[in-house]
Amino acid sequence: MGLKQKTADLKKRMREAIKGGGTKAIEKQKSIGKKTARERIISILDPKSFYEYDLFVEHAGKDFDMDKKYLPGDGVVTGTGTINGYPVCIYAQDFTVAGGSLGWMHAKKITKIMDHAMKLKVPLIGINDSGGARIQEGVNALAGYGEIFFRNTMASGVIPQISVILGPCAGGAVYSPALTDFVFVVDKVSKMFITGPEVIKTVLGEEISMEELGGARVHSETSGNAHFFAESEEACFDQIKQLMSFIPWNNEKKAEPFPKKAPKTRQYNIESIIPSDPRLPYDVREVIRAICDDSEFLEIQELFAPNIVIGFARVAGQSVGCIANQPMCMAGVLDVDSSDKAARFVRYCDSFNIPMLTLVDLPGYLPGIDQEHAGVIRHGAKLLYAYSEATVPKITVILRKAYGGGYIAMCSHHLRADFVFAWPTAEIAVMGPEGAANIIFRNEIKNAENPEEMRKHKIKEYKTKFANPYVAAAYGYIDAVIEPHDTRQFVMHALEISSVKSETRPAKKHGVPPF
Repeated sequence: MGLKQKTADLKKRMREAIKGGGTKAIEKQKSIGKKTARERIISILDPKSFYEYDLFVEHAGKDFDMDKKYLPGDGVVTGTGTINGYPVCIYAQDFTVAGGSLGWMHAKKITKIMDHAMKLKVPLIGINDSGGARIQEGVNALAGYGEIFFRNTMASGVIPQISVILGPCAGGAVYSPALTDFVFVVDKVSKMFITGPEVIKTVLGEEISMEELGGARVHSETSGNAHFFAESEEACFDQIKQLMSFIPWNNEKKAEPFPKKAPKTRQYNIESIIPSDPRLPYDVREVIRAICDDSEFLEIQELFAPNIVIGFARVAGQSVGCIANQPMCMAGVLDVDSSDKAARFVRYCDSFNIPMLTLVDLPGYLPGIDQEHAGVIRHGAKLLYAYSEATVPKITVILRKAYGGGYIAMCSHHLRADFVFAWPTAEIAVMGPEGAANIIFRNEIKNAENPEEMRKHKIKEYKTKFANPYVAAAYGYIDAVIEPHDTRQFVMHALEISSVKSETRPAKKHGVPPF
């Protein structure tokens, strides 16, 4: 057989393999609004940049008549390409082939591209659309998951890992996305759960739909397992591309700088965002947009624990991780979920050399029996740990309230913030004026002819003493009290002079965070 015939044979084999599960399976996939595995990859990557590998890999199953079945590519597509001109490794499970189930060779294809990503120091994107472990392959399927989980862990903090849930992701399969940096979900398409509705009904007698149990909105709003929520696959792919523009390709680099752009100050006038009445809420995202380039802010986990806001922005063209209390929700208090959310993001930024800007306005940690029993001590300590451990440039701006442990936890000088600025509206104290006056002046209020008048007088006295940033500034805990309209300038300067910051921590294998 000559070259021409062999080339024709190659093309025939490629056509058969690329068909996946066949025309009917592909039509069924598309009828419910889902793209095929290769279409998804091509939609995320730059045009004509995808190179596929291991197209002719075959499954290793021998039992239950598996040796008689042909599963093209063993149900997963792997390869490399570029996003914004930069290389990435990518894989996508193909639900049209045996429901995208994971067998040993399926897992080998995934771990091979993961190893490539680590060697090349490039991001890894995994598209999940699978019914779970291939039961016919028994322990080999479980071994495949274990090999993936180990590599997820080794790659953590070295290269960005992105999981895209575009179909079912059930059983042990969910732990790979849980070990990655960012999880993307699509409404009515994504499903994640350890045990499905049928198992729950059998074991517990409870009935629940797949959507209610582990749909995209559940994981975006309630569990916090998802970081980005989209209405369609196309919108999801746009989110991925936007995220990739903010982060570096590995932990030895910094995010690529962009041309500096001024904020849209007509739309986001920083002087008018915060109300004059300190008891009234406002949207802290508007403060972020008033500071950052082109007022562009990519929020992460927008629907989960909304009392704290996290996400990426640019200041003078440089990527910055933003962490901010949200007065619009629960007065911006720290609780179990918001502490987890912020702490994880702080550690991500520190791992990938992204400076952090923290905006503070909170009355402290959320009190209550439920929070105490849910472990607010342990969860709250995660944020203290993450900020203390971080060595990237850390800039803090206290906008309004900074009470009690919340003041310390939100990247105060005591956790080694590099710069702490405060607006004239900042209030820094152990607790709010009302509660403090009741404790400090208890006897005077109790013994006064008019206790309520005395109480108001003492609250005013306490406010005069602490409802300003100058006591903290007198001790050097605040570097500068600034006018709101100067915030961007101070932040830009702080980022510029801390760009070559070098700070070490004690030599150790690793710390023991309050997981």
